[in-house]
Amino acid sequence: MTPAPRIEPLPESQWDPELSEIFGRESDGGLPTSGKVLNIFRTLAHHPKLLKRWTVFGNHVLFKSTLPPRERELVILRIGWLCRSEYEWGQHARIGRQAGLTDEEICRIPIGADAPGWSANDVDLLRATDELHHDSRVSDATWNSLAARYNKQQMLDILFAVGQYTLVSMVLNSCGVVRDPGVEGFPAGAEGRGC
Repeated sequence: MTPAPRIEPLPESQWDPELSEIFGRESDGGLPTSGKVLNIFRTLAHHPKLLKRWTVFGNHVLFKSTLPPRERELVILRIGWLCRSEYEWGQHARIGRQAGLTDEEICRIPIGADAPGWSANDVDLLRATDELHHDSRVSDATWNSLAARYNKQQMLDILFAVGQYTLVSMVLNSCGVVRDPGVEGFPAGAEGRGC
């Protein structure tokens, strides 16, 4: 049984003109709604000014990052797993597949960098995510390995992707945002062992 949200998603009948504008202007920097406003956005709709400003940053991390989409999604899924944010996991498992992650790779993400089959680059990205989560800092060894492949903008985008989705996971978990209909949860029995 899914617990009730601590902050209910705001129904469309309660949207003021500012919210209607935010939810209706995807093409010019608004929310990525594709015609359906997700529960995360409808929950944050209780604070339109915060939502509007956070959206600018979130859109950079998700749509304008200098990281290749597959690598961005690998990092986002790993931090979503580490933060135990099932909502985040479900949304980004779908996005990750669109970005080129395979089902088998998605099943290995809970195991992390030690799972067999990752490329050296994937191992470094997973390690960096783990280090940021546990130590709030990427180790010198991991940093140097990533810096050999990524430019300074990409390095910053790695850090900000992990930071953004740590923040988002905290909000989702604390507000009790319920997964949207049809969005998968964590892999069954995955508890750190993969699918």
